[in-house]
Amino acid sequence: MFKLIVLSLLIMLSIGLLMLSNMNTYMHAPIMSEHESKYSSNNDVSAQQSYEFLVNKGASFSAVTTQLQQLKLIQHPIYFKIWATYKQQTQSIKPGEYVFTRSQSPQQILLDLVSGEVKKYQMTIVEGKRFKDFMAELQQHPKIVKTITDLNQVYQQFNIEQTSLEGLFFPDTYTFDADITDMQILQQSHQLLTTQLQQAWETRDPSVKLETPYDALILASIVEKETSAPNERARIAGVFLTRLQKDMRLQTDPTVIYGLGESFDGNLTRKHLRTANPYNTYVNKGLPPSPIALVSKASIMAVMNPEWTGDLYFVSKKDGTHYFSKTYREHVQAVREYQLN
Repeated sequence: MFKLIVLSLLIMLSIGLLMLSNMNTYMHAPIMSEHESKYSSNNDVSAQQSYEFLVNKGASFSAVTTQLQQLKLIQHPIYFKIWATYKQQTQSIKPGEYVFTRSQSPQQILLDLVSGEVKKYQMTIVEGKRFKDFMAELQQHPKIVKTITDLNQVYQQFNIEQTSLEGLFFPDTYTFDADITDMQILQQSHQLLTTQLQQAWETRDPSVKLETPYDALILASIVEKETSAPNERARIAGVFLTRLQKDMRLQTDPTVIYGLGESFDGNLTRKHLRTANPYNTYVNKGLPPSPIALVSKASIMAVMNPEWTGDLYFVSKKDGTHYFSKTYREHVQAVREYQLN
């Protein structure tokens, strides 16, 4: 009798070890159907095919397992459940959007669910654009939750004391999960801008006679709009800083265009240059009251560390670069050569 009991226990133990071995092999092997396993020409296609998988908030592990089985991402749900129970992970899966392939093993899928390796989305905000363009991108993105109904919410959220939100957010490529809010994106952007600006301010050239980091940001936004040539930024910054030190008007078209707002039709006229508004740097001395665009790190650094060449003027050569002049006479000649001809 005793021998029979021992024999039964040994048989049960062997079966258990065999099941455990099979389970371990299953959990760590990529998922392929029997049909796919027979035909190698189909394997690569099926293995690389992506399957979007949504885990709703509060979904049970059993429900998630059923979804995985329906998509044929797992073949033996009982093994999947037992393994997750053994690993104490049935209560640890994270909600969100996932992307799985059949080249993944059940173990890899489980690890993704537990660690929250959800699908990522991106949105690129280009330097030189305006804050209204940033807000339009946020409004149009289907995976961003819209919570901002009034711009006063933005002022209050970030304790912004300036009268304009222009330039206070950093142009960059933002990577995020589905259902992030517009305010959360702005939080990242505002923090990035604040950090970049403060770090640059602390390492600025002592010859830069601007009163505040915000003044530097305003000037950097003008540099941003004046040139797309990276090697010209610091030189253009030097021109503007030299003009400010000499109490000369900046006389820069992008500020006038910004001040015209929605009324600007693409054609800047002499009348526009003579018409007074707070952003008309042909009429007013000093800086305009706010930035005129979203500013790149490169333009911020150009203002903090400009090229001091003695130039006071520059004119577009219509090839993406500019001709720089130290005297008004030379500038007039350059205008005739590159603009009037």
